[in-house]
Amino acid sequence: MTLQPFTLPRSGAAFLCVHSSQAHTCASGTFRHHRRSAVQGAQLASILQRRQAGVLQLQARGRQQQHPSRPHVPHTQAVFTGIVQGQGKVIGVHKQKDFSSIQIEFPAGSMDSVQIGASVAINGTCLTVTKIERDVLQFDIIVETLRATSLGQLREGSHVNFERAARIGDEIGGHNVSGHVHTTARIASIEQTDNNRKISFQVPEQWMKYILPKGFIAVDGTSLTVGEVGADWFTVYLIPETLRVTVLGSKVEGDLVNIEIESQTQAIVDTVEKVVAQYLASQGIKPPTAEAGAPSTPESQERQITFAFSDQTETP
Repeated sequence: MTLQPFTLPRSGAAFLCVHSSQAHTCASGTFRHHRRSAVQGAQLASILQRRQAGVLQLQARGRQQQHPSRPHVPHTQAVFTGIVQGQGKVIGVHKQKDFSSIQIEFPAGSMDSVQIGASVAINGTCLTVTKIERDVLQFDIIVETLRATSLGQLREGSHVNFERAARIGDEIGGHNVSGHVHTTARIASIEQTDNNRKISFQVPEQWMKYILPKGFIAVDGTSLTVGEVGADWFTVYLIPETLRVTVLGSKVEGDLVNIEIESQTQAIVDTVEKVVAQYLASQGIKPPTAEAGAPSTPESQERQITFAFSDQTETP
């Protein structure tokens, strides 16, 4: 048996055709054998795999020759799941002008194999490890993070949620969380029942269009399902396990928490708003506005858009 290369007429991709004493045909980019054994098929697959591996090696070698002083490193971005892995304790806070460093002690073994530069979500905020001493990690917090999150309120003895960055193959038990906090919310009320707890959060009104009933939201890095929503508030219901594992179990009315909007919801809402605005402008329709003093809710926004399209439909 011999191996003879041939090329597809259209794509120009190189293949190998298995020749034997039996009759065969290679035409129009296909080949056909009257008798092809399973052994020959396996040999062909092995040859193609080796050729593919060789192509990848040549491509990598070419990149290295183009940038000999810069090794090829794949781009990665930290992603979290919103499933809090435990609580850490703040044992040191060092504040400077528009800057802060914090030291957090984690449960034994929870930070095994962590390295300088790794990402860890602290109360839902993606921070970079800058120093390691056994189970104590140090993180630096810059002015924008201090402004946008509640981390500036941490003191020695404070407890925080933590989650290490997800790895390929990990189960996504919550939802995709980036660790980029959008805003903060204040706990407006807490209602305790026998087996769960209802917490109401007050949020800046401009963010409420992204917070929908039964939608995802990350509160201090905890993936939760939204309950009810209002003009500037929403509720969540917490089971005992969530109260045990996360810092939400120790929160009281008036406490500040970090909020990250679910990214897909934000993208959909922003896209719909943009498309509707463009359509209304193209038809010469003035964008609908809420009545003076009336709160803007998802229901009122839907009615305004419906009325706008109804007016356009009825126009002769």
